[in-house]
Amino acid sequence: MLASAALLLTGCVGIGAETDSAKIALLLPESKTARYESFDRPFFEKRISELGDYEVLYSNADQDAAKQQSQAEAALASGVSVLVLDPVDSAAAVSIVTAANAQGVPVVSYDRLVGGGRLDFYVSFDNERVGQLQGTALIDKLDADKASGGILVLNGSPTDGNALLFKEGAHSVIDPSGYRILAEFDTPDWSPDKAQEWVAGQITQFALKNGGISGVYAANDGTAGGAIAALKAANVSPLPIVIGQDAELAAIQRIVAGDQYMTIYKAMRAQAELAAEVAVALAKGEPVTGETEMNGTPTTLLPIVVVTAENIMDTVVADGLYTVAEICTPEYAQACAAAGIK
Repeated sequence: MLASAALLLTGCVGIGAETDSAKIALLLPESKTARYESFDRPFFEKRISELGDYEVLYSNADQDAAKQQSQAEAALASGVSVLVLDPVDSAAAVSIVTAANAQGVPVVSYDRLVGGGRLDFYVSFDNERVGQLQGTALIDKLDADKASGGILVLNGSPTDGNALLFKEGAHSVIDPSGYRILAEFDTPDWSPDKAQEWVAGQITQFALKNGGISGVYAANDGTAGGAIAALKAANVSPLPIVIGQDAELAAIQRIVAGDQYMTIYKAMRAQAELAAEVAVALAKGEPVTGETEMNGTPTTLLPIVVVTAENIMDTVVADGLYTVAEICTPEYAQACAAAGIK
């Protein structure tokens, strides 16, 4: 399904057959979330290399908005033809877009929508829907287990516009569910360590009270991993239902092992490849179109899929994100066999 969607979407940008030479900047926000270095960057660079003689100027801001500003300024000074920007801070990044606009450099907003300025394209996912799917999976599982305790809510970074959408989507399901939210935390920098520290503090307050902690909504797999580490360190057993997002390899392995219940698989290859194709089209001065518009910007929102132990083979393995060998290392071999992953 994801491969078919990518083929349909890549047909929308109308890239010409001729090749050209230009610099294209890829500015990613951080490296604590595994996807950026493991998938987004290599998928983007590979697709660019397939499209012609283009130089990718890559920078990672390490969750520092000021650093990203400097990286963008350096890219613009070097004469890039296009900026592909995934902002650390959606509001602060407006100044980057404004500077690019002043120089006539097109900007592709990647994954996170910049909070202003003139954008030429936006490629992402329906991020409120992501939160809704996470919340639904959590509540459905709690209902199935006849859980009696409450939920800890671990949101993403407060400077990430997508984190707000995840939160809104999740709350639209969790709030009317009847389960009590014990405590809620916006995780600075999406830091797994800060997530772990916060959850450790909540365990001492709630683990043995009013049915305990039955579920943990974690906005991504990194924070889910931090939550699980805290729960295990405190010898909480059985573990609450923990959910995440991004289909990180470590999360898939935790799902196989039964430590994490689900994650969200997003079409990262299709996203990076479409961004590359749009960037090349813009570098050539060609028009680009999306499936819809958001704030007047041509926009394409790619598919999202819930992944549990039952459909790992049909999703991340079938789509080539991971091999069975990568998932089923010796530590997870027995759990893989039990889950039918082979």
